[in-house]
Amino acid sequence: MADKRDITRHKKRLSLRFGTDQPSRLAFTEDVSAHGLFIKTTNLCPPGTRIQIELTLPGDESVFCEGMVRWTKKVPPQVIHLVKKSGMGIQIMKFIAGEEAFRHFIAELHAR
Repeated sequence: MADKRDITRHKKRLSLRFGTDQPSRLAFTEDVSAHGLFIKTTNLCPPGTRIQIELTLPGDESVFCEGMVRWTKKVPPQVIHLVKKSGMGIQIMKFIAGEEAFRHFIAELHAR
């Protein structure tokens, strides 16, 4: 099924922490866009869950935001490295800090 959203996603591996109360679980992005990101993880939260995210941009700049889990794909941990998508699709709901740095980072990805 084709993705009908008009959003440019960029394959980019960035380090992050996430959690429901505080960003405590370590993970990585698989792709990012201006409105969301895909978190590659076996520690899934149910769709509809609000999570706190601390994203580390290149240059060690931190972005803090709140996101909503929109969808998940669960894969057993022993085969996660073999599967293209295993984790959670996240919609960014609001920025707490670092929004300007994040927007600048996305603009640089668009320019490539």
